[in-house]
Amino acid sequence: MTEAMPGAAHRIWDTAPATRWEDAFLSGNGEYGIMVSGAAYAERIVFNHHRFVLPNGTRHARPPQLADRLPEIRELILAGRRAEASALLADGRELRWTQSFHPGYAMTIDATGNHCAGDPAEYRRSTDFTTGEVVVEWDAGRRRAFVSRADAVVVTHVEMTGFVVGLTGDLPGRPDDVRYETSAYRRGDRVFLRIRGYYPSEGDGAYGFEGLTLVQGAAEIVGDRVAVRGPALLTTVLHRRDDASWRTGELEQRLVDGSGPDYAALLARHTALHTPMYRRVSLDLGVPTGDRDLPVGELIARQNADRSRLLPALLERLFHSGRYLMISASGVLPPRLTGLWLGSWGAAWAGDFTTDANLNLQLAGANIGALPEVTAAHAALIRDQIDDWRRNAQAVYGTRGLLAPGRTDGEHGHLFHFNADWPWAAWLAGADWLLYPLWEHHLVTGEPLGEVAGWLAEAAVFFEDFLTVTDETGTVVVVPSFSVETGPLDGDGRPVYLAVNATMDIAAARHALATAAEATGVDRWAGLRERLPAYRVDERGALAEWVWPGYHTDEEHRHVSHLYPVWPLDEINPDDTPELAAAAHRALVLRGDENLSAHGSLHRALVAARLRDADLVGANLLKIIGNDMFFRSLMSAHNPDLEIYNADAAHTLPGVLIEALVHSRPGLLWLLPAVPAGLGRGTVRGVTCRGGVAVEELTWDADGLRVRFVSAVDQRVGVRSPYGDATVDLAAGVAAGLTLPRPDGDPGPAPAI
Repeated sequence: MTEAMPGAAHRIWDTAPATRWEDAFLSGNGEYGIMVSGAAYAERIVFNHHRFVLPNGTRHARPPQLADRLPEIRELILAGRRAEASALLADGRELRWTQSFHPGYAMTIDATGNHCAGDPAEYRRSTDFTTGEVVVEWDAGRRRAFVSRADAVVVTHVEMTGFVVGLTGDLPGRPDDVRYETSAYRRGDRVFLRIRGYYPSEGDGAYGFEGLTLVQGAAEIVGDRVAVRGPALLTTVLHRRDDASWRTGELEQRLVDGSGPDYAALLARHTALHTPMYRRVSLDLGVPTGDRDLPVGELIARQNADRSRLLPALLERLFHSGRYLMISASGVLPPRLTGLWLGSWGAAWAGDFTTDANLNLQLAGANIGALPEVTAAHAALIRDQIDDWRRNAQAVYGTRGLLAPGRTDGEHGHLFHFNADWPWAAWLAGADWLLYPLWEHHLVTGEPLGEVAGWLAEAAVFFEDFLTVTDETGTVVVVPSFSVETGPLDGDGRPVYLAVNATMDIAAARHALATAAEATGVDRWAGLRERLPAYRVDERGALAEWVWPGYHTDEEHRHVSHLYPVWPLDEINPDDTPELAAAAHRALVLRGDENLSAHGSLHRALVAARLRDADLVGANLLKIIGNDMFFRSLMSAHNPDLEIYNADAAHTLPGVLIEALVHSRPGLLWLLPAVPAGLGRGTVRGVTCRGGVAVEELTWDADGLRVRFVSAVDQRVGVRSPYGDATVDLAAGVAAGLTLPRPDGDPGPAPAI
């Protein structure tokens, strides 16, 4: 369903240009990204490409052959000599990192003439989420820019009396051995600007990259820049050089072939693809018009002035901006740690795809937020690397099936990033975890699994081959095993990561074996599933992180991987497994926050939503929104006080809010399961549910809720809510409505609100 959207809720604007690159406004098409700083007379636009990664010698890294060591490693771990086992698994390896994502270069647009003196009057910069257009305007000029999904080109229209445009590689943190060459030249009657970047180690990955801009207007070449009189249209393409030759001629031809349409026509081609994606889902929290019209800096300032409660105006805007940024960062690849954008070299954690938590968290709102295109980008990443996962399993454990790495730069999926301290080779849950969004897509859409069915079967086959150790009762022992980025404490209170029976690994094995049976229609794994360890509840009543005696966890750790059975698997839930749900809730409450990393807080919020604890959802959202973790672009930070540019919070937050408003499993909808305090009324539109039901509109307030939904197939659906329960028979393609008023005699608000 597409509906008219109020403009103010679906854009941001600011009264001043960015004073640091993190505050630059963003646009992207899932391959190219731009960062527009917005200075009226001295613009600086940073260009990014999803596949610009700095060679470091790991592009051809392969997993080590370790299978022959497995018996000894297992023996050491079971004997309690886990540090020795870690050393044997690592074999003296140093921790090698993925190739670091980096910015490409910057375009400069400098005004000429006397009119550029002083501060510009009537200044405004804005981003329109519905179109992907970034606009900078003032009394004497205007610039508009977007990244086209239709034409794979960056389009910039400049309306100024006179200006000079150039390209530069002068970006913060650039390594000394990365070289740039810039030039301006004519080809017939066409004027081009070109920049080439040269990597230091040719043959050790990509050779470099190139950006080419066609300048259409009254242009004159001035050295390696171009002077322009009056309006101009700038179109730009990017390319990574993977061999010894440049592709400049091909890039020129692409730009010339696409030079006919004007800015409006190019924008219309782009919005035909972008706008329908964005408009599928929206959230209205009843924000007053005056608050919706505030500039982004004022929204952030108001939230920072009162960090004790969620500001609905900012929360509503973050929902929309998060969806916009996730769409814009997804295409040839899913979102990176920084989405698709970076303004300086030296990205934290290489700006890669950290697969143990961050990537899936960012995708939390993709399927249920009606964005199959984002899930398709994730599927493309897996498809390109599935053979590498097979090689990992064979090399490390001598098994068939799939063993996924804990991180990738998008170039390959080989498992090389581990050492004695970080035993990523023992993260067995990776394939099941990373395949879950593709399985969820099937649950939401009902579309055939296709190749995904085979991958799911291979995830099960890995466990079939690997799970060969049993105890005296015949119960499987999962060894080695690794709960993401932590481990049981040793005698000195320090975590040693290599262990036995991590709860996440057990959950992944159980889910992989069951899902493979459902996907293939052949259940040859039932006996193995029955022999998996049961989850353990510790002496505190909390779901244990390891099902093994004597293990104690680091309760201040940022990760909560042992709650994988709650979110996203829904294996543990208050309806079907109330005792385990209570234990999971106890585990969640006991867990501290370590460094208040965004992914940790939002992972906790997703689990809290599944456990229907509205207060805990709100508290974890406040750890983000109440700790100054959003730049003026509404891109987020990894840590409080704007530390480290990172997309985790920006992209994950819409998924958290959807889960708090609508939880689904086939045959059941839970409406308003965990709405945080302060959000007592609102409307959400377009949520797509597991089981093939779409919530076209859900409105709630103190008097009750009203919902309209439609199913892709004939089915009976149970509906539960704080206002009461119902059963609804849905006919395929026919919208149905339901009203659940507040129970008579109940003077207070609904329990979840």
